[in-house]
Amino acid sequence: MVRVRGRWYEPTNLYVVVALPPANRKSAVFSAMTGPLYEAEKHLANEAAGRIVEAELTRKMTQEAADKAATRAAGADGPERDNLVAEAIDLAQQAEALTVPPRPRLLADDSTPETVTSLMAEQGGRLAVMSAEGGIFDIIAGRYSGAANMEVFLKGHAGDRLKVDRRNREEFMEAPALTMGLAVQPSVLEDIGKNRGFDGRGLLARFLYALPESLVGYRKIGPAPVPETVAARYERNVMALTLSLAERAEPEVLQLSPEAGSALITFEERMEPQLRAKGGKLGHVGKWAGKLVGTAARVAGLLHVAAHLEDGYAKPIEPSTMTAAIEVADYFADHALSVFDLMGADAAQARAQSLLEVLRSNGWDTVSRRDLFAKLSRSEFPTVADMEPAVALLEEHGYLRIHTPPRTGKRGRPPAPRYLIHPQVREGQA
Repeated sequence: MVRVRGRWYEPTNLYVVVALPPANRKSAVFSAMTGPLYEAEKHLANEAAGRIVEAELTRKMTQEAADKAATRAAGADGPERDNLVAEAIDLAQQAEALTVPPRPRLLADDSTPETVTSLMAEQGGRLAVMSAEGGIFDIIAGRYSGAANMEVFLKGHAGDRLKVDRRNREEFMEAPALTMGLAVQPSVLEDIGKNRGFDGRGLLARFLYALPESLVGYRKIGPAPVPETVAARYERNVMALTLSLAERAEPEVLQLSPEAGSALITFEERMEPQLRAKGGKLGHVGKWAGKLVGTAARVAGLLHVAAHLEDGYAKPIEPSTMTAAIEVADYFADHALSVFDLMGADAAQARAQSLLEVLRSNGWDTVSRRDLFAKLSRSEFPTVADMEPAVALLEEHGYLRIHTPPRTGKRGRPPAPRYLIHPQVREGQA
């Protein structure tokens, strides 16, 4: 984890989703990226196999000895019985104290939230869910259980204490660390955007989104492959980093150099005005953008240990590493705007776009609220009140202006407000 400042710590696990249409070779790239992790998992499993067999056999033999002692004690009398009972109890306690280590697991794929929780608990609170499909979102939403269960995915990102008490299991993790890496089709993002439970609980705000441009139809045929030396070095380094961390029971705490800390504060100062609900570039995705400074710190930690495989824990994070992490954060911020627009996560923005289309198509100089409402779809704007946030957003961006005509001095209702439409909207240039 990275110590940002004071008691602010950020774990370095990330949730990342890359979305591309079919035929963009997502699966091949995904396999190349995750291959070293599966190799590391296999290596750890082979190393642990002997210890697991030894522990299972020792526990079985100790339990059998305890059972035999209990049988002998049951048939004895007097002082001999007391001695045999004490021996049986001692052996039973020894058998209970013997723990069989679980088979090492680094990765999960098509798993239920309950399975992910159990695997994480077995593995000391750490696990990665990596998948070239988006089915995990359906599972979280309750495909099998009928009810959404996202607790492990919320707390696994933040590192919040997780305790599960159920009739058939009890699991506890002091600081869970879950990683998620998904490669999906854009339609998956559209579908999860419709699930307000994901957004309401803050799950969507925990993901970093990449929506690259599809190159299908413009690809170079027969491109040069990744150089073998580069591919081999990537595999070797990812395996080495994974294996070096596998046996650590407690997280390493990475420190920022004073210059790196200053660079992060400068980024935070640049970001803060963008979070404003009115006029902020990222205001309408505030839940997501509010985590971006912490994300930059997480990315800096990952870049740091990748650059210093052997001695990174003993060195502070350098300012150049933080600058690179901020560049990555800016990349994800640009893509988040596109993805949340695709998901339709901001209803006011979507409605404002629909309202703008009506203004363009009718070519009004000015229009009353009643006449404008009459032209809108009732499925999108059931009431006039539903129209107001979209009107306010268009006014904020200069597409229209609300004008209230002066009173004439006559009795009766005051004149209703009218909307003055910007000339470029009428001319189709806005």
